[in-house]
Amino acid sequence: MLKRLYPFFSYLRYFLLKEDRHSLQAPFAFEVYEGLKSFSKQQPIDDELIQLKKRLLSNNDVISIEDFGAGSIHLKKNKLRKVADITRHSSSSSKYSRLYQYFCSLTPANTVLELGTCVGINTCYLSKVTQGRLFTFEGAPSLAKVAQNTFSSFENIKLIEGKIQESFPPFLEDITLLDFVLIDAHHTYEATLHFFELIKTNLHHDSIVAIGDINWSPEMQKAWEQIKTQEEVTMSMDFYECGILFFKKGINKKHYILNY
Repeated sequence: MLKRLYPFFSYLRYFLLKEDRHSLQAPFAFEVYEGLKSFSKQQPIDDELIQLKKRLLSNNDVISIEDFGAGSIHLKKNKLRKVADITRHSSSSSKYSRLYQYFCSLTPANTVLELGTCVGINTCYLSKVTQGRLFTFEGAPSLAKVAQNTFSSFENIKLIEGKIQESFPPFLEDITLLDFVLIDAHHTYEATLHFFELIKTNLHHDSIVAIGDINWSPEMQKAWEQIKTQEEVTMSMDFYECGILFFKKGINKKHYILNY
């Protein structure tokens, strides 16, 4: 019960603390936030992405899911789940998929990573702004199969299937720089912190890291609070459903809770 109520109370806290554009006095923060608002309003609706999600929402195939992390508060602890239900409750809304897309577009986007593919919707959004290669990691074989079908026509995506704790570290050995990273897997304090520690040495001053579900549980909020205060992070933005981290040099360290 407490687990189900936590997002409500964390949203109430967010609602009371969130700021708008008028509170942003730092030029870089103002520019980024205004860019997000413009991107969300002016970017034309991508019919291909909309149709992909509609197809998933109407997919009543039942698959067996092995949760390697905290699981879902909306879906019962049952390994058998409909693809439509997973899409509805465990994938990002179009609003937040576009947010990830925007922040990815602010980077060189030559090497883009996604930890936690789910059904592949965010992957498709990120693919549209990726200039090089997009690598997405999924631990559940049945979800990986669904996702592979979702983005089968996207040529710049490489899906890496298997337990992320095992497949991710060897992958990083061959990577020099990471431009954009979306951490949206496991949703536990330990795993989130571990993933961030793994990528730190591959980040540069134009990198951006997004962390999903930062207010989903006390564990995730604790992880977010700890990560955003690390020395490498020079600015963070809390949009309730996710947090965005910047590493740009020459700006005053600042943490924002922003309306979106």
